[in-house]
Amino acid sequence: MAAPGTSTLCLFDVDGTLTAARQRVTSEMAEFMHNLRKRVKVGVVGGSDFEKIKEQLGEDVVEKFDYVFAENGLVAYKDGKFLSKQSIQAHLGEDLIQDLINYCLSYIAKIKLPKKRGTFVEFRNGMLNVSPIGRNCTQEERIEFNELDKTEKIRDRFVADLRKEFAGKGLTFSIGGQISFDVFPNGWDKTYCLGILEKEGFSKTYFFGDKTMPGGNDYEIYTDSRTIGHSVTSPADTQRICAELFLQ
Repeated sequence: MAAPGTSTLCLFDVDGTLTAARQRVTSEMAEFMHNLRKRVKVGVVGGSDFEKIKEQLGEDVVEKFDYVFAENGLVAYKDGKFLSKQSIQAHLGEDLIQDLINYCLSYIAKIKLPKKRGTFVEFRNGMLNVSPIGRNCTQEERIEFNELDKTEKIRDRFVADLRKEFAGKGLTFSIGGQISFDVFPNGWDKTYCLGILEKEGFSKTYFFGDKTMPGGNDYEIYTDSRTIGHSVTSPADTQRICAELFLQ
């Protein structure tokens, strides 16, 4: 069992790790995190924007966690207070962003799916989130697309095409969640938050995530030498591993 304390940080992905995909945290998990925080520092790092993280983990998420990293850490909070923010448009420039958006919309226009809804490209502070079905789909439509994507590899083929089209442009394409993938500058994956944490002086940083395979949006931080990575299959699995490590 690890020797927990204030020098140990447990960092959690959100979707599939603390909650079911795009669902609110259960009261059981919220209570578990509250108890875990008595033993170690806790933080979350999600690809979603801060508003979506609040929807899932509660309006008071910055009080419940020692660190909250939205958009992979490009929007950061520490001890309940705003810490820092980065901007993708300032980094990449409007021309490249427009080329990317136009190409994605053109590609999506040529895909035939059982259903399409709205918000195919969502502009965030640190990334573009691209969804072939559209982020306005219902929970049932989300599950339907995800099952189709597992067999048809819709997002995999889309990302492979983008990597070829935008080769050499300094972009990373990362598949996460059930219906979308993220596009951001190289190095702006979830390891971005580790750069912020380096000056915090933790002796150990544990990371827990479910998309830890190559191409998944937890892969880089899961394999980073600065973290002790744990791959989980569900929120229940997260609780089991953390209990074994810190609460026995």
